[in-house]
Amino acid sequence: MDARLQFIPIMIVGFGAALCLTPLTRQIAMRLGVTAAPSKRNIHSRHVPLMGGGAIYLAFVLSILLFSPPDHLVELGAIVAGATLLALIGYLDDRRHLSPRVRLVVMTVAAAVAALSGVRIHLFHIPLIDIPLTLFWIVALINAVNWIDNMDGLAAGTAAITAGFFLLLALSQGQILVSMLAAAIFGSALGFLIYNYNPSSTFMGDMGAYTLGFVLAILAIKLKFAAQPLNVTWMVPVFVLALPILDINLAIFTRLLERRPLMLAGTDHVSHRLLRLGLTQRQTLALLYLFSAAYGLVALGISQAAVERALAIGGLSLVGLGLIFCLLVFIRWREEKERQSAD
Repeated sequence: MDARLQFIPIMIVGFGAALCLTPLTRQIAMRLGVTAAPSKRNIHSRHVPLMGGGAIYLAFVLSILLFSPPDHLVELGAIVAGATLLALIGYLDDRRHLSPRVRLVVMTVAAAVAALSGVRIHLFHIPLIDIPLTLFWIVALINAVNWIDNMDGLAAGTAAITAGFFLLLALSQGQILVSMLAAAIFGSALGFLIYNYNPSSTFMGDMGAYTLGFVLAILAIKLKFAAQPLNVTWMVPVFVLALPILDINLAIFTRLLERRPLMLAGTDHVSHRLLRLGLTQRQTLALLYLFSAAYGLVALGISQAAVERALAIGGLSLVGLGLIFCLLVFIRWREEKERQSAD
């Protein structure tokens, strides 16, 4: 098979494996008692099985191992090792609620494994700067994807949309490894989404969120554009990942402003604010999917446009993100004022 079309069987295997394995992980979770209790952060009213991420992880690894190109074995081995470590710690966290410090240490170790294999940001071309920046980016994205996993179908659907755009971008640049990884995540997330879409019958838990965030962060690092300068190309992965990046920054800003612990889960995410405006879960999900797809299209356009036009489009899109951020902050401020008035 043409190497450029290798993504097709990878996508099919990832989708099929996740589709078949998710019911199995659901049954295992119920037997082991690994379920998500109703809470304000995760919007559900019953105990839901919490090991769907195992299906995502296994589907991703299976699709990669079956079609691994021999010239990328070192990087692929590091990525699989990092994903395995994160899936394991995610499972333990889902069962025993590990401390934030333990989780951050393991995330950093997984990121370091990837960085040592060659998955590295080359922004300053100084290892003492680029390697810590790589670790920060990967750990931040792992948490960003985990934080948007607060509504049926949100994290899985966003990951599928994001991976789909990474796949298109990688194919446009002839990057075989990136397209394979993107196809594996796209298929795995989509197969799981069949069961996770509202109303969900299973959750991915930290096992799935950590795996998705880790691989998406690596895709953003590995994606390269030969014909575009750095002042354009840095915007492409940021726009593809616009929703998780917006959400984690919004939550951190809100918690700092309200003097609350950064790692303490709350109802300060984008999805919660939209729900409080009166939207249903499915309406909120559709709006956030549309947002991710719109910024993915912007990233695709920037990657193909002339430099001057790409900078103009990118600048306007960044302004748009800033305005959305301010609007969401205002919504929270207004709610707090109304609550204080009622008290």
